Amino acid sequence: MDTVNSKAEHAEAHAANAVSFEIEQGMAHVFFAYDVGLSIDLDKAEQGITTAKYRKTIQHKRRAPRYFEYDPPPLRASMDIEPLSIGSFDTQASVEATIHDFGAISVEYRIALNGPLEGLLVLSDDLYDNERLLADSRARVEQLLTMIQQAVNKPAISGPVEDYVIYSIGSLRGGVHCQRILAEQAPLLAKILRAERDSLSQQEIQEALACRLSFGEDDLVIIDWIAAILFDENADDVRAVLEFSNIELLEMRCLDRQLDAALDESYQALYRQPGSWLRLFGARDKDLRRVAELQVDGALLFEGVHNAIKLLGDQYLARVYRSTSKRLHLHEWEAGILRKLQVLESIYEKLSDHHAHWRMEVLEWIIIILIALSIVFAFWPGY
Repeated sequence: MDTVNSKAEHAEAHAANAVSFEIEQGMAHVFFAYDVGLSIDLDKAEQGITTAKYRKTIQHKRRAPRYFEYDPPPLRASMDIEPLSIGSFDTQASVEATIHDFGAISVEYRIALNGPLEGLLVLSDDLYDNERLLADSRARVEQLLTMIQQAVNKPAISGPVEDYVIYSIGSLRGGVHCQRILAEQAPLLAKILRAERDSLSQQEIQEALACRLSFGEDDLVIIDWIAAILFDENADDVRAVLEFSNIELLEMRCLDRQLDAALDESYQALYRQPGSWLRLFGARDKDLRRVAELQVDGALLFEGVHNAIKLLGDQYLARVYRSTSKRLHLHEWEAGILRKLQVLESIYEKLSDHHAHWRMEVLEWIIIILIALSIVFAFWPGY
């Protein structure tokens, strides 16, 4: 009997704890990142956008060096929409689009949060691979691209899309501390981050919550592959870094695909055996120029993404960026891209060597023909 009473008391205590974890004020930020071209002239784009717009900078909540900033600051445009229903939640009546000079656009939807923390589990499941939001975000990008097309170098919306969700919780009812939630609701937080309703193993829970940082005693950010949870009243700076990391992942994926296609095209050019007449008309020159163009485009995009944000100094936002990069495996993507750029450089050098060798052969044959003609004409009657 005592055992039954003990279990009942434990269940009641657990229920009381669950009820106390209620969101008083919060916002879910849903991002969709697209690649729309090789580069974008932000000044021209700003002139073409007819909706509300401004240049976005990182709003530092904490003391941070001046050189932690976008370079150049991206362009931010606001677009009115009809609110979209996501289960029992609705998006706000506008979306924010961030335009970067290296050819990326990130579309942000916002969903107001309140009520039990468990509600985020339902929302996370509804947001996972949400076709409605995906279709709407692409429509917004297409609409925006028509406005700024003259400012985009090689405009084309990429196939890959990277989405990311940030659950930003400003305050909890009863002043519950974020560390208490982490200690008592770890399984729930892990399921929210993984958009997984079924129970997770202890190992999976630890893995989902492994990447977390705090600047002060009353804030916490937990970063995972498809989502992050922020407990902070003012976390605009952290959200900006997470959004940029998601855009960077997209650009790495797109660049990796472009380099794969470039390598295939370069291999074909390297082993192509055009006829002699085609050679005379510059087929080799054309192949060489094309490989050089692919190489330059890849290198420019890689450098553009890397130089878009300044990350010098050992401060909090830099640590957030490094942790996010590790979580999203950006370093592995970068290493693979650098290897492909090196292979492309090697192919270019081989093509250049073949081209030079072919030119030398042509010159040698021209010299031999001229010598032969001079000998023939020397014995030609009447010459």
